[in-house]
Amino acid sequence: MRYKGPLPKRVTGRVNAWMVGLRASPRWGRWVRGRLTVVTYTGRRSGRSFSTPVAYRRAADVVTIAVAMPERKQWWRNFTGEGGPISLDLDGADRAGHAVARVDDKGRVTITVRLVEPPAGSSR
Repeated sequence: MRYKGPLPKRVTGRVNAWMVGLRASPRWGRWVRGRLTVVTYTGRRSGRSFSTPVAYRRAADVVTIAVAMPERKQWWRNFTGEGGPISLDLDGADRAGHAVARVDDKGRVTITVRLVEPPAGSSR
């Protein structure tokens, strides 16, 4: 029988640190940043701030995140229902947005982020 619980924190911590390092790499970063971003959000129960690397697709001001192995992860649940605020590192700048998680009939989870325009006069 396969393990279906959450991934061990020591494993996810190492993988996430490696992915963030790869994204910042002078050699590989420019290729990785086009598909990998770091999202920052506030936990729904703890109120603490968390950051995690995720793969994404972008079309104008809409970012789509397909959550891999959602049954083993908890972070996406912060965006169920009406969703919530999120920050993404895109094009070298933090962009604010509103994220909503949807679960399809096969259990796949997709988070749709609508980016918020920065205030007038600020740089991206």
